Order: sequence, then C-alpha cells, then structure tokens
Amino acid sequence: MGRLFGTDGVRGVANVGLTAELALGLSVAAAHVLGDAGAFEGHRPVAVVGRDPRASGEFLEAAVIAGLASAGVDVLRVGVLPTPAVAYLTGALGADFGVMLSASHNAMPDNGIKFLARGGHKLDDAIEDAIEAHYHRYGVGDDEWKRPTGADVGRVRQYTEGFDKYVAHLVAVLPNRLDGIKVVIDGAHGAAARVAPEAFARAGAEVVFTLGAEPTGLNINDGVGSTHLDKLRTAMKEHAADLGIALDGDADRCLAADADGNEVDGDQIIAVLAVAMKEAGTLRRNTAVATVMSNLGFKLAMEREGIELVQTAVGDRYVLEEMKQHGFALGGEQSGHVILLDHATTGDGTLTGLMLGARLAATKQPLADLASVMTRLPQVLINVKGVDKNRVETCEELQAAVREAEAELGSTGRVLLRKSGTEPLVRVMVEAADEEQANAVCERLAAAVRTHLG
Repeated sequence: MGRLFGTDGVRGVANVGLTAELALGLSVAAAHVLGDAGAFEGHRPVAVVGRDPRASGEFLEAAVIAGLASAGVDVLRVGVLPTPAVAYLTGALGADFGVMLSASHNAMPDNGIKFLARGGHKLDDAIEDAIEAHYHRYGVGDDEWKRPTGADVGRVRQYTEGFDKYVAHLVAVLPNRLDGIKVVIDGAHGAAARVAPEAFARAGAEVVFTLGAEPTGLNINDGVGSTHLDKLRTAMKEHAADLGIALDGDADRCLAADADGNEVDGDQIIAVLAVAMKEAGTLRRNTAVATVMSNLGFKLAMEREGIELVQTAVGDRYVLEEMKQHGFALGGEQSGHVILLDHATTGDGTLTGLMLGARLAATKQPLADLASVMTRLPQVLINVKGVDKNRVETCEELQAAVREAEAELGSTGRVLLRKSGTEPLVRVMVEAADEEQANAVCERLAAAVRTHLG
C-alpha cells in the first residue's frame, strides 16, 4: 500500500479515494498522535477544524469531527475559512492541533485532509508516518485503543469568532494602510471568497470588483482563481484598478495582475516584498528563500539588489523548513505560495495580496513598475514520460548533453532535470535569454532523455 500522505496532506477524489471511513480513521489516529494520547486522562485535547466550501467537505467534516470527539478531543468548528486562517487560529487559541479539509487548487470532485501541529505548523514527515501507522494498526472499528465514555468524550462547539479574529490579525500586521488603492479580487469561489474582500476593505482599499466570490460548493476553482487568470486580467482594465489578486481554493497562495492586466507571478511578488522588507529592516539575515524552479531572472534581481537567495527543493514545505531552521522571514514559490513567517505559519494568499497592496500605497508606484525589479527570462518545461527516472544523475551520456547545453546558455540561461516523485517521468526545464533558444535547447535535452533513459 502506498503512503497516504502526499506533499500536502491526504488527497483524493471525495467518496472514492477519500472516504468518510478514511477521514474518521485518520482523525482518530491524529487524535492519539497529536493530542498526546498518553496524557488523555489528565489532559483534554482541543482541535480546530475548518474547511473550504466544497460540497464533499460537509460529510468529510462530519466524519473528522466524529473521529476526534470519539477519541476524547474537544472540537472548535470554525466552518469555511482559508487554510492559513485555520493555522492562525490553531496557534492563537492554544489548540493542540488543527485540521483543514481542502484540495487547494484541485477541481471540485477532489478533497483533502491536512493536519496542523500545535502552533499551526505543518507536520514533519515522521509525525505523518506515526499517524498513518496508527491508522493502519487500528483502523476504524478496532477496540484495542481505549475509548472514552461518558463525560470524557469530546465536545463540539461552533467557534463563530474565527472570521473576525483572522481578518483583524491580517489588518493589524500590515506596515501601512491601503487607502487610495483600487483592488479587484478573485476568490476562486473558495475559502477566502468572503475573507479577502473584507480584509482589503478594512485595510482601507477600495474593492472595485470581485469575482469567484459566490461559492456554491460545486464551483470552486471553476474557471476562476490563481489557475485561471483571464477573467482577472480583463477585469483589471475594465475597472481601472491598481491591483488584482487571484487566490486558490484554500487561499494559501496568491498571484497578481497589474493595471494593464499583466500577470505578476510568485517570483515577482517575492522580489517586490524582499526589496520592501530590506528597506524596512525586516528581511532577516538579508535573505529570501525560493525553490530551484524559480526563474533565473529572480535570482539575478536578488543579486542586483544585494539580497541573498537560498534555494530549496520544489514544494512550499521545503521552503518553510529552510526558513524555520535558519530564521528567515520571507520565502515562497513561483506558483504564488508566499510565506511571511513573522505573521503566518504557512503560505497565506490574502496576507500576500495585502502586503503587495501596502507596498503600492507606500511607494505610490504602479505594480508594473514595482514588479520590474526582475525580468522574467523565457522558461520552457517538457515532461518526458515512460523513462527510467532513477538514472538521471548517473547516465553519463545524458549528463554530457546537459553540460553541453549549459555551456551554450552561459550565465544567461539554466538547465534543470527533475525526476517525478510519483511517475516514471523526468521534467526538463530550460531558461534562456530568448524563447527560441530556450525551446530549442529544451527539445534537444528532452530528446536526449528519451534516447538514454527510455
């Protein structure tokens, strides 16, 4: 049996791969691992449970709450809120752990379960493994674990203050207000469809238009949000706005658009915030953290601005681990996961958008001018399927082809070969000074992967 936990919790098609039975059993297991089952007799664990608006979240939430309460955990049910809100509330309310039901940017039929440790932090692999081992050992109906009875069963309470508490936190941490900034917000029909417009309005911005703000449970990420920017880009020009932000389903990431409707990606957002934080003296150790997939233009911009750059493996969890280990304040991914560790324990799309708006308001500069701190170099990605991915580093013929490509590109280009973690697939990424060269070199390397690893 494969590992249940992926890079961001447990995900699957709701009611197929991710069933009520699985949600119930995992929640019991999480209660014993995260709630410190050994101290149950003297300690009453508390968990914060939230979800995005997917229809399947309703029955999965019921299963999770049932599992937790049956294991003696008191539940604070916060309802539909973003992942970073659940993380924040887990820490702010002193809960033992948190649970978020969401499949982020995935289509509506999918859903997921994400557990958060005390303080609202993502789980280490070892903790996930312990939860999974407990689940496989005891399952759902096994009576080996001690079941509380009577007054010892968990109690469930609707926590209605979560929305206001989280929005107040977002506004309070801003370096300045957003007065005079006109904003378009795409909430992806997701967890921040209400939160984001409210936060921007309280911060002083004029929210001139919203889209993706009417979740039905069936329309999350459907043609809107950070994976579908066309409507946001059009709305920017129609409403003469200064800033457009697009969130994903659980609002842990954010992409942006400038006044002309041009996309501003995660690399550019981090670059803008890095410069702002350096000026303010809040960019700890004068360092930003990004992944190896960040555009070479971002790296060159950081060098030019005198900012150190640390790069990690792909995945916001690796960015976060690096930040926590070395005390860095800013990091993220090209996809829009931006982590501001002084104010959040995970990527927070609404907070990212607010910080971007605060920079516009403070400098009185258009977003296009601020984003021009970096120039995105053409980046081409080809996925080569059906190959022996484990020989990427050891195949001398392939490595010779890589060295030849790198010599051709020089300092204005880059080559990256990454093997998939789940498929017999190698990702070939090439950056170059112009798109024609990037395409040509990428096609040549993809052919070499097929030839030598096929």
